[in-house]
Amino acid sequence: MRDARSMGPAPSVVVAGGGSAGHIEPALALADAVRRLRPDARITALGTERGLDTTLIPARGYRLELIPPVPLPRKPSGDLLRLPGKVRGAVTRVREVLDDVGADVVVGFGGYVALPAYLGARGRVPIVVHEANARAGLANKVGARFAARVVTAVPGSGLPGAEVLGIPLRRAVTALDRRALRMQARARYGLPPHAPVLLVFGGSQGARTLNNAVAAAMPGLVDARIAVLHAFGKGGTPGPRAPGYIAVPYIDDMHLAYAAADAVLGRAGAMTVAEVSAVGLPAVYVPLPHGNGEQALNAGPVVAAGGGLLVEDAELTGDRLLREIVPLLGDPRRLTAMGAAARASGHADADVRLARVVLDVVGAGA
Repeated sequence: MRDARSMGPAPSVVVAGGGSAGHIEPALALADAVRRLRPDARITALGTERGLDTTLIPARGYRLELIPPVPLPRKPSGDLLRLPGKVRGAVTRVREVLDDVGADVVVGFGGYVALPAYLGARGRVPIVVHEANARAGLANKVGARFAARVVTAVPGSGLPGAEVLGIPLRRAVTALDRRALRMQARARYGLPPHAPVLLVFGGSQGARTLNNAVAAAMPGLVDARIAVLHAFGKGGTPGPRAPGYIAVPYIDDMHLAYAAADAVLGRAGAMTVAEVSAVGLPAVYVPLPHGNGEQALNAGPVVAAGGGLLVEDAELTGDRLLREIVPLLGDPRRLTAMGAAARASGHADADVRLARVVLDVVGAGA
């Protein structure tokens, strides 16, 4: 990598990925990658008082500038008619931030922070749009109309001129050596050192379908000597106590959970699919049955590659869980083959590739 002093002025990059962890984490992973390529880069994150912005962004050492929240309705409604008035104040604030930091580029990741960021930057600062989901949301559909570059996680987003690069992920995930950390990770959670381990999680709030299926399947899992690390969610219910069953409301160190596991049972959110694929874990994906069906589409590429299985939410019972998981965890060759297929279908280098796109747009390539 060339010395930053030979690459021209330090680029000022503004990321707009506030709200949920699914928007914030890719934005911060990109910011980390930009800093690795251009240590002199100035990074500013846009966010709001809502969501996890004020918790996650400063903790990673990045400057946070707050703008008024602009909730985006999923369907036509009275809220959509009132949207222009709410957007106007947020756009004004975005422009103040862009002027203050001397922004060279705005990178948006969708959601209610991205829309005013795109509108505030339009005609003033180049825009890069990143869409994590298989179906693009409203904000990115708007931003893509006047973006310099459009990047997506998977094909078929519907955004014009999109390049498929994957989702930027934390280095703790993409650089994870599961084999080297296996024993340490299992000791961390109190899991047996040599039994097959199933990792179950459904997001920070848990997933009732997954929780119920695990509870119903517990006798069969115990009989098969399968250990379970179960993140049942802050609002969820753990399964019954059983040998080898470890239940926690939430997992902070997901990379250690991945290192401890041999397979995953989980939803198919964009970040979940990206991380599980990047670390090479076979998975049984149970897409959320609500919304526009995007979760099934998120998992589509890895399932088609042989790295995962898809089970509809309504079909996941305790018996179905056992039919899928027990043969899988009892077949080391199949686990290895599925894990390799999952890793091959992922994009572990998406953070660096997107960082190069952003720096190219600025004209400050590394």
